[in-house]
Amino acid sequence: MVEASDVGEGLRISSKDVRKALQQEPRSSCWRRQLPRDRFLALAGTGVHRGWQHQMTRWMCSHECSFQPAQFLLLVGVPVASVLLLVQCLRWHCPRWLLGACWKLDNQEEPVSHPTPLPENESPRQCPPATLPEMAAFYQELHTPTQGQTVVRQLMHKLLVFSAREVDHRGGCLMLRDMGISLLIPPGAVAVGRQERVSLILVWDLLDAPSLSRAQGLVSPVVACGPHGASFLQPCTLTFKHCAQQPRHARTYSSNTTLLDAKVWRPLGQPGAHTSRDECRICLSHFSLYTCVLEAPAGREARKWLQLAVFCSPLVPGQSHLQLRIYFLNNTPCALQWAMANEQPHGGRLRGPCQLFDFTGARGDQCLKLKYISEGWENVDESSCQLVPHLHIWHGKCPFRSFCFRRKAANENEDCSALTNEIIVTMHTFQDGMETKYMEILRFQASEEESWAVPPPVSQPPPCNRLPPELFEQLQMLLEPNSITGNDWRRLASHLGLCGMKIRFLSCQRSPAAAILELFEEQNGSLQELHYLMTVMERLDCASAIQNYLSGTHGGGGAQENQGLELDEKL
Repeated sequence: MVEASDVGEGLRISSKDVRKALQQEPRSSCWRRQLPRDRFLALAGTGVHRGWQHQMTRWMCSHECSFQPAQFLLLVGVPVASVLLLVQCLRWHCPRWLLGACWKLDNQEEPVSHPTPLPENESPRQCPPATLPEMAAFYQELHTPTQGQTVVRQLMHKLLVFSAREVDHRGGCLMLRDMGISLLIPPGAVAVGRQERVSLILVWDLLDAPSLSRAQGLVSPVVACGPHGASFLQPCTLTFKHCAQQPRHARTYSSNTTLLDAKVWRPLGQPGAHTSRDECRICLSHFSLYTCVLEAPAGREARKWLQLAVFCSPLVPGQSHLQLRIYFLNNTPCALQWAMANEQPHGGRLRGPCQLFDFTGARGDQCLKLKYISEGWENVDESSCQLVPHLHIWHGKCPFRSFCFRRKAANENEDCSALTNEIIVTMHTFQDGMETKYMEILRFQASEEESWAVPPPVSQPPPCNRLPPELFEQLQMLLEPNSITGNDWRRLASHLGLCGMKIRFLSCQRSPAAAILELFEEQNGSLQELHYLMTVMERLDCASAIQNYLSGTHGGGGAQENQGLELDEKL
């Protein structure tokens, strides 16, 4: 490293010393190698002086015939070296704020790392860290008993669907209505004399799903059982739906974290270990987060079932524009319920049944092409074909595409309200490159005459109805004995929508009839509905007990209602 004092000393050497050094240098040798160190620094320091430039020009002209390549490189490098030495000296002795331009020049030479672009319709979410009181309130609300109701609520920037209840040594069952998700806690899982609060949670936050590769596809929702880390004396059973075409290729994953922590997903067993035709069933040793991922073996095509759902607002007289939205959803009940919840603020209603679609993981993007619009309507969008990225569907992001249609007048003076009051649309959807091999046709039709009932306003669920204690005990005594024909509490359980596994669970209870009546209460069933069920079951003894109670409770004011009940009983 050259010291600053050497540079300053070189700057004080006169031009005569330079001429003297040049005269003493032999013509046939490279004078750079023979110059002493102090003389070379002097030449470098005075390279910007005019006298030095004049002497060098004369010397080059007089010795042009003997000019060597090494000398040329030296002559070019001397000015550059002088500039670099001066800059280094300034860096040592001058304030840093005077050298801002030099620092910027150095920084521009460093490689700049650009952030990875996010997929379409996905943006980073910057949420402030939750405080301890906020986290406590979050988990307290999740574990508060919901009286058998399924609650949809946004908590801590997460859209959740959950149900909670208290269980004792008799066990219990939690179900998320219309979601296809249930949690079974068997008898003996809780010690005698204890009560545990448990919750079943469907996570509709798409950012909580696992980070998947192109070869992996999400085929189920993300489900959480709470409280996190809870363990029981007997294994519990979690059940939810999946949409994989080959169940043996579906693999369950678990994240042993809480809902508010960063998820760490790891495989739970081998592929196909917990999956049946359309259902995942996991025996839990402790509570955590769970989901199902499709992983096809090497050389095999991974496929899953999609459902295509069409939504739009009601077609009313005088309406000039109509927007149609087509969702590409996993073929699971909770995915369709998510689309309905997403459409509720915009007034969108599901139009017709969903259509199944075979989606292949190894193919391209999904195409949606408009083929036909009925007379009197036109497409507002510039393009009649839209694309959905392959990974948005494969990774279960629930994407949708929309088309906007407008009434067109026959002439300029004609009013829009006098035009056609019906619209018919036909669309084709297929994966890119498979237009001629496989095609789905979406047909949509709406008219102003159809009854588009406005959905009721969202309100809190009513309190759980309770059967009068004396009527409850009477019905329990009548339904408890097992009948040869099965016309007992088991028939009532099947009318309430319970499957064989849940009926077998109820049979292990101390009083299965009391358990099914409690379930009826949690579903907010009325006495009139229970009387109707008993009449359909041909259990006239139970129907008569309910009618006698209604007659004694309502008195003369309920004569007309009781008369209808008697007719039902006779039927």
